[in-house]
Amino acid sequence: MQKDAKRYDVIVIGGGASGMMAAGRAAERGKSVLLLEKNAAVGKKLDITGGGRCNITNAEFDRRAFAKHYGAAEQFLYSPLSQFGVQDTFDFFAKRGLPLVVEARKRAFPETQKSPDVTCLMKKYLTDTGVVVMNRAAVKGLTIVRNRIEEAKTTQGTFAADTFVISTGGVSHPETGSTGDGFKWLTELGHSVKASTPTIVPLKIKESWVKSLAGVSLSFMKIVFFADGKRAFSKTGKILFTHFGLSGPLILNSASEVAELLKYAEVTATIDMYPDTDFAALERQIIAKIDANKNKDFKNVLAEVVPHGLAKTILELLTLPNENIKAHSVTKEERKRLIHILKGAPLTISGLMGFDRAVISDGGVPLTEVDTRTMRSLVVENLYLTGDVLHINRPSGGYSLQLCWTTGYVAGNNV
Repeated sequence: MQKDAKRYDVIVIGGGASGMMAAGRAAERGKSVLLLEKNAAVGKKLDITGGGRCNITNAEFDRRAFAKHYGAAEQFLYSPLSQFGVQDTFDFFAKRGLPLVVEARKRAFPETQKSPDVTCLMKKYLTDTGVVVMNRAAVKGLTIVRNRIEEAKTTQGTFAADTFVISTGGVSHPETGSTGDGFKWLTELGHSVKASTPTIVPLKIKESWVKSLAGVSLSFMKIVFFADGKRAFSKTGKILFTHFGLSGPLILNSASEVAELLKYAEVTATIDMYPDTDFAALERQIIAKIDANKNKDFKNVLAEVVPHGLAKTILELLTLPNENIKAHSVTKEERKRLIHILKGAPLTISGLMGFDRAVISDGGVPLTEVDTRTMRSLVVENLYLTGDVLHINRPSGGYSLQLCWTTGYVAGNNV
């Protein structure tokens, strides 16, 4: 490296949510900061987060209750969340002119409902604090001298710093640049890196009737998963039918458990479309509807009974001898078969969609190799780690981005 080249206090590698937060916070403290981003602009994944609306956090303000959502990482996250928690996130965005609104399941979104507004705010944060942002600067390697990183070699030259922050993300949505580059460097630096699996992903379903419903969503359903015929677990929530199977919050938050089951068993499931109504009560409702419409075509009566958009598919699953049958001609056995479908439509899980459709992937550096009070590596003395390079499982609903804001802030506050 040229001796007269600029040296920085801090170099942050990766311009996603946690990298921008870390860089901005470090610069706010008076540090000279260089942010290296391999894409043409920072925040590329942030722009598409939350279906383009950006689920910034989850409005669970009790720190311990919030931490429970991270499974085995819970104990490690008490300290960072006490330094920058959910309320801090609300305050951070509101103070900069982008207040948050809370929706179902405590998910918090920008009031404007636009992800690019969040990216724009974070870019302004970088500008206001004096961070030097270098786009199209893909890091090719790191120079190590006596257990310290000295330089980052990039496509735009080599840069030195006293401290480095790796914020390169995981491997979900590789089209945004999340291709796991950081994992390779971290392994070379001596960290053990757990292999990634897509943890919040849609499920592939074998049955064609599911795919015929692509685009239909059901807002309050119960799905029960079975491993080799034995009940494994169940969840209740919203399901979205797709051309390859099932998605929606309920499915995404079941994926990591399904992935474990698929390692050793055939996984099947049933969907209960009326989780708050028992078999007998549902049968009474359907009998009453049929009695009130005896001379109508059964398929028209069915459309008034089943969830919107499902009548045609359920009629096909019923395999009636005549699809134009009158309501009064439906037998007791056919009626019971209908209720069995409504209370337990059968599915076969053929697999999970890959990283290209993953909302979040796990994998990365175990938290046992990080001082989570500061986010400093316990392996490399001048290295800090943030966001998705850390191995932390979490559900959808704002928990992933809160992890980015928290770990980014804590790293930026301690570099």
